[in-house]
Amino acid sequence: MEVQIFGIKKSPDTRKALRFFAERRVKTHFVDLQERAASPGELGRFVQKFGVEALLDRGSRRFLDLGLATAQLNGDRWLTKLVDEPLLLRMPLVWHGGQLTVGDATEIWQGWTGR
Repeated sequence: MEVQIFGIKKSPDTRKALRFFAERRVKTHFVDLQERAASPGELGRFVQKFGVEALLDRGSRRFLDLGLATAQLNGDRWLTKLVDEPLLLRMPLVWHGGQLTVGDATEIWQGWTGR
């Protein structure tokens, strides 16, 4: 079993996901979004399943600093903004064999690992 985790090292939920899978000896591929941005295709999988709103962290400091509270952007513009500004994302984004989660989804991850 292998999972791919998108997030940043400073995110508590990302660290929780990394720890969860490490404790269960699941191989992880971690993508630090501050070092390498996710591609539009990678984020597009999550947008397609959950929608842009589920990926946006409207409470994040970066969201407020950019003044996006009143922004009226369409889905493609939001996707571009999320690629350029990964701190706007709810983290972590976890992918495993076509299954996706956004944020802390411990119950779902337990189903994946059987533990």
